[in-house]
Amino acid sequence: MKIPRDISGKDIIKALKVYGYEVVRQNGSHITVTTRREGEHHLAIPNHNPVKVGTLNGIIALVSIHFKVSKEEVLKELFG
Repeated sequence: MKIPRDISGKDIIKALKVYGYEVVRQNGSHITVTTRREGEHHLAIPNHNPVKVGTLNGIIALVSIHFKVSKEEVLKELFG
């Protein structure tokens, strides 16, 4: 599955709720989300529209590492 090219930061945050991420705070144009599943994990999501592909790829990689699943599985869960 290809990484979406036209997704906003708010859309990413909505999709991450599947993994239990919740908004904790916002500092400038970045929103911090946290999950407590399989240990505590924090991510800073840029509140941009659209989010750059490399940034989204990095977010997906961090989620896949934390939950010990492949990037493909994360992509399918979030945007499939």
